[in-house]
Amino acid sequence: MNMGSSCHFLSQNYRICHSCFRRQDKLQRCGQCKFAHYCDRTCQRAGWAEHKQECGAIKTYGKVPNENIRLVSRILWRLDKEGGVVSDTQLTTLEELEDHTADMQEDELKELKVDIHNFLDYWPRNSKQHLVEDISHMFGVINCNGFTVSDQRGLQAVGVGLFPNLCLVNHDCWPNCTVILNHGNQSAVNTMFHSQRRIELRSLGKISEGEELTVGYVDYINLSEERRRLLKTQYFFDCTCEHCTNHIKDDLKMAGKEVDGVKPSDEQVKEATDYCFGMLDKLEKARLNGDYHEVVKICKECVEKTEPVLADTHIYLLRIWSTLSEVQAYLQYFDDAAEYARKMVEGYMKLYHPNNATLGMAAMRAGVTHWQAGQIEVGHGMICKAYAILMITHGPTHPITKDLDAMRIQTEMELRMFKQNEYVYHSMREAALKNKPMAMMHEPKSVEEGIKNLFHRRK
Repeated sequence: MNMGSSCHFLSQNYRICHSCFRRQDKLQRCGQCKFAHYCDRTCQRAGWAEHKQECGAIKTYGKVPNENIRLVSRILWRLDKEGGVVSDTQLTTLEELEDHTADMQEDELKELKVDIHNFLDYWPRNSKQHLVEDISHMFGVINCNGFTVSDQRGLQAVGVGLFPNLCLVNHDCWPNCTVILNHGNQSAVNTMFHSQRRIELRSLGKISEGEELTVGYVDYINLSEERRRLLKTQYFFDCTCEHCTNHIKDDLKMAGKEVDGVKPSDEQVKEATDYCFGMLDKLEKARLNGDYHEVVKICKECVEKTEPVLADTHIYLLRIWSTLSEVQAYLQYFDDAAEYARKMVEGYMKLYHPNNATLGMAAMRAGVTHWQAGQIEVGHGMICKAYAILMITHGPTHPITKDLDAMRIQTEMELRMFKQNEYVYHSMREAALKNKPMAMMHEPKSVEEGIKNLFHRRK
């Protein structure tokens, strides 16, 4: 599916190219509005058609509105120019999509009114004027159909977009497809070699003729009751999928640890679960304060108390392991990070669909962390596993799959070297680390962001 319309979050303004969505340290700023940033003139030229009217509007308005206002503006400018159907492959129009404004809560309606008011101030007088009902409809459509846009490598959410065809694909908690944003290639100097950004609906396995295509709007890691609550409040429907109806795997997600056929009592599991839940709140506060050593301390206390009681599939323990692994990797305690990343992946494998993108990304992170810890055999195995999953979920042309392929080849070569002569391997590895480490040490995100939902929802 060709790209609909999208824009980045304000918080990512100075870090992300507004055309190709690559993360760059040094970006060139638009000389007119001083807001848009690009890798270079090639990217600026590629993004000019979409930015042209926005550039003048920001300059006149004197400030930059939020991403929802900017996205509605981009959509309306495009509709005014191209009409409701922009290609032969478009299966629906924005006018036909549900906005669910009648189902909104009071606080959501207040936010909607503020956005509409600010939009009307921002919208240029020389652009075509639209009815308030049409503007309201567009905000409502974004609210329940917006899609999270990731950076060029697919590692971090950086914006929001709207893609009409995608809105026709229904939800299932155990879907047969996944949705991936492929930014294509706009970096070639000759625009003849550019490929468009596009949304890809990718099959996770064999799909029978006549079988409905489905994707997951929310993360399967949540309990069925929580998934149903999220779907009702965010997308305004009651989920009746098999996994919600039969509460499939809910028992695993709240399970106690069985050792030699002996399980802890329900009271012990409940006590450990409640303790873990409370600690998650504490560590999130410490993370927000940037006190990562305190985050580690809280996680270690929680692990010590609850690991003997809770199963490796318990979702609160998995969150603790995920956070501990990510923070320890950031602080460069790689042995510790590798241990908890491995436990996290082993737990995920018992819960997720074998071709789930979150599982693939977790395996990639674990593989890199093991490589950083010098555990080349496990590291190579994890990277191969991640590569096999992402070849299905992201495809061979996606930048993250290409990165993984390069890692796979590198770790395979290092593993051969390790088996021939361990001393020589470790000597060369130390030299390579000093020269150019395999960097994936982004500053840790929130616990909730660790497992991202594909679909955007304004909080």
